[in-house]
Amino acid sequence: MEGRKLQLAGGSTYLVSLPKPWVTGAGLKAGDTLFLDVETDGSVSVRARSNEKATIRRKVFQEKGHDTRDHLLRKLIGAYISGFGLIEVRFAPDQAPFVRRVAREFSRLVIGPEVIEETRNSVVIQDLSDPTELSSEKCLRRMHLTVRAMLEDAIQSLKRSDPTLAHDVALRDQDVDRLYWMVAKQYNLTHMFPIQTRGNLSDGQAVHGHRLIAKLLERIGDHAQRIASTFDVVAKDKEIDPRLMREFEAAETSAVTLLDQAFGSLVSGDIEAANQAIDSRTSHQKLIDALSHRVAVKKGEELLAFGTIVDSLGRVASYAADIAEQAINMAVLTDEPGSA
Repeated sequence: MEGRKLQLAGGSTYLVSLPKPWVTGAGLKAGDTLFLDVETDGSVSVRARSNEKATIRRKVFQEKGHDTRDHLLRKLIGAYISGFGLIEVRFAPDQAPFVRRVAREFSRLVIGPEVIEETRNSVVIQDLSDPTELSSEKCLRRMHLTVRAMLEDAIQSLKRSDPTLAHDVALRDQDVDRLYWMVAKQYNLTHMFPIQTRGNLSDGQAVHGHRLIAKLLERIGDHAQRIASTFDVVAKDKEIDPRLMREFEAAETSAVTLLDQAFGSLVSGDIEAANQAIDSRTSHQKLIDALSHRVAVKKGEELLAFGTIVDSLGRVASYAADIAEQAINMAVLTDEPGSA
């Protein structure tokens, strides 16, 4: 690495000379236009052409017939999250039906990938998603709206003895997973291959925070699905005690309110609002403690199912408080002098 002095010209323009070997090697001459990218780490890259694109990374898996459906699916999701634009699975001809079935299931489970090529012994999947069209921030907003609705519907499915609504909560959990994987992929791409940030040098750190928050929202979705999964034990062909149901609804409303406060503080960068959300965790815990005593008299499967509901409503509030804490961390970073 060689140093170059920064020079001031005209009182407002800063100049730095470029290495001659690079200029001549790129076929440039005086008067040509160069293209500058501000990277996530604060550095600046210089390009000779604006349409230069990074080579699409390719991951190849050799299927030897030992993998189960879950094992192969996890490898495909791992490659997707790691930012591989092309994923190829090679296999013996007798494995073709199995691999093709899992490849198509994978394409339905995540955002972007499509099977673009099939031969007798290979399948190629390409990620066609555009991170600029669905940013990590947009993913978080969609996740927040989805999981809060899942929580409300999970409790309502028990109150109404509605199996269709309970099943729909489980289906939406898959949508939340898809959005989480998208955020995780964008996080990895941002840190492995610095991207243009249009002057905002904190973007890389923001995506890191977004990934943490996406995981918390994904866990909240899991707990909404967990509540709905108790349907067959506590609500199928029966009615939950009205007083107990009102307490469940109160705890769910409290958890959703806390989640909304926490996510609102994240979007607005309001540290005071984030602190208020964290403080409200104490009043929510009182509702959970009261519910714990109410369901302790149940027996057998009902005790386990009602305990699951109470535990999940408590954990949702804890995850929401964690989101508020992360909102404070990100707001402090944004307010740091020189970060904008």
